Amino acid sequence: MIHIGALALIKEFLDWRTLIDVSLITAGLFVLYRTLKRLGTWKIMAGMLVAMSIFLLANVLNLNGIKWIYSNLSHVVLTALIVIFQPELRKIFERAVSIRRSEVRDPGNILSQTIVDGLFDLAKEFRGAIVVLPGKEQVQEFMSGGYILKARPSYPLFMSIFDPNSPGHDGALVISKGMFSQFGVRLPLSHTSKLAADYGTRHHAAMGLAETTDAMVCVVSEERGQISVFQKGEIWKPGSREELQAAILSHWKEASSYLFEFKDGHSRLSVFRQLAISFALAFIFWSTIIVAQGEWVERPVTVPVEYSASGPDLAFVGERAKEVQLVLGGTKSHMDAIDSANLSLKIDLSKFKPGTQSYYITSENVDLPKGVKLLEAVPSKLELALAAITEQWADVKPQLVGSLPSGFKARAVDVIPPKVRVLAPLPEKGKKAITVTTAPIYMENINENTRVFCKIIAPQTVQPVGKPWPDVEVNISVKQ
Repeated sequence: MIHIGALALIKEFLDWRTLIDVSLITAGLFVLYRTLKRLGTWKIMAGMLVAMSIFLLANVLNLNGIKWIYSNLSHVVLTALIVIFQPELRKIFERAVSIRRSEVRDPGNILSQTIVDGLFDLAKEFRGAIVVLPGKEQVQEFMSGGYILKARPSYPLFMSIFDPNSPGHDGALVISKGMFSQFGVRLPLSHTSKLAADYGTRHHAAMGLAETTDAMVCVVSEERGQISVFQKGEIWKPGSREELQAAILSHWKEASSYLFEFKDGHSRLSVFRQLAISFALAFIFWSTIIVAQGEWVERPVTVPVEYSASGPDLAFVGERAKEVQLVLGGTKSHMDAIDSANLSLKIDLSKFKPGTQSYYITSENVDLPKGVKLLEAVPSKLELALAAITEQWADVKPQLVGSLPSGFKARAVDVIPPKVRVLAPLPEKGKKAITVTTAPIYMENINENTRVFCKIIAPQTVQPVGKPWPDVEVNISVKQ
């Protein structure tokens, strides 16, 4: 096998289309890295990098076993990974495009202080509560029920919402854009087994939303009088009011940020380092594809032989080859682009002279796609025989199929006219005169004298003097 060289790889990389291609791959890997970092899910990326590295090494070292495995099992493995990691992949795609900012203004930290005071006071009174603080991602599609509030936050309102006599105290309070936007909302339950069995519905609902979105959900347990915080699919318990308030402010800060921001020199260096790593991985990925597609491949292809019309005074005689086998070679990318249905060997008979001639099959008379070469043809040549045609008479023979009904015999079968003028090669010495036949006449239904008008059927080397062939009359006389 022949592989693409280093100079060819560099030349290919300097093309402007390749630069755009690698730049887009770099951007995709960078967003994927930032998303995975935020999710804390590294197993997918690690697996992809390992698989990519093995595939590149197999191509460079020409490890046919590994290459065969990748070629034949890659689609099955990819489908299995999609099924196995479906929840993680969904989170990645959802959060990768979450570049919107959810601006939350809290002058003097009044709103965060109100939330913290309310939660801790409810915990002291063993009154249950659940509070949702959305992040960048939409949460409405995962919630149901509840009441629209859109009220200015206040401590008395917060406490009254979770009063046991309030109609919505069992649901969640949603605090969005600095407002109490909804209360009494139902959240999706968690499908994981991270929570202990003794946790109630509030905790499972909070975990369900925290697994599905980047929202921060605070829960007060009425049985334990404890506060639990759910975020990014994890649960933790704040040890003090200050710790919880700091976590809320940090959550709002992250929700208000863009995909990446240059806060200081260290963050700028970190982003540049991530971009450099993404670019290196993109180049490796692109090189893997180029190396794989640049591999030289040889492949046999069977193509039909098409003959064009011969000259006006010549006719093709003898056997005609119907197909030949071509051994083609080219890079894998060029060979994969071949559509064998569009390939054929076309032979122009108008350029031939009378007699038997050898026709050599070369790349000049096979229309091949760009980048594909003809390495061998089987057979390498065809023997084509053409003969001069002359105007002559040909006998017309009736083509009788089957037998007359029982008790009947054919007395006579006459063809009118018995001969027709044709253009055909002269018959060789000792060979029978040229004949043509009528279209089939089926005898089993004939029980009386019958006259039939038929078309003429002639060999390929025999043509009518006038076009088209004339109809002939066949008279069949029968007797019992």
